[in-house]
Amino acid sequence: MNDTFDYDRAAARIGHHMVWIAAAGAVAGWAAGGWRWAGGFLLGAAISAFNYRWLRKLVEGLGGRRRRPGALRHMLRFVLLAAAAYAILRFSPINVLAVLVGLFVLIAAVFVETAYEIYYAGNRNSHHQDL
Repeated sequence: MNDTFDYDRAAARIGHHMVWIAAAGAVAGWAAGGWRWAGGFLLGAAISAFNYRWLRKLVEGLGGRRRRPGALRHMLRFVLLAAAAYAILRFSPINVLAVLVGLFVLIAAVFVETAYEIYYAGNRNSHHQDL
């Protein structure tokens, strides 16, 4: 049995965890404060998803899998993201606190993946000891 960490599978699972966490958070936001909370949470989750995509591309670029974008391109991405976030938060009726909570979707997904890896690593190790 292969005990090595599979980056691609873990990264895909993190993406799936983010979808489920965003959906559950939107339902909770709707229940707590209506569409303004649900919309705010989904906006924060979307920003979190874009951040995850960009971080994944950066890591893959450092690992030699992809061409690395220049520093100016990274700066431009963050400037555009900040400008869009400012405009949406300034002129939109959505709840700012819900947006901030939605930004933590990536962190929650990483925690879920960590728990998944710990659980299955423990099961693999106990299985090997039984053999």
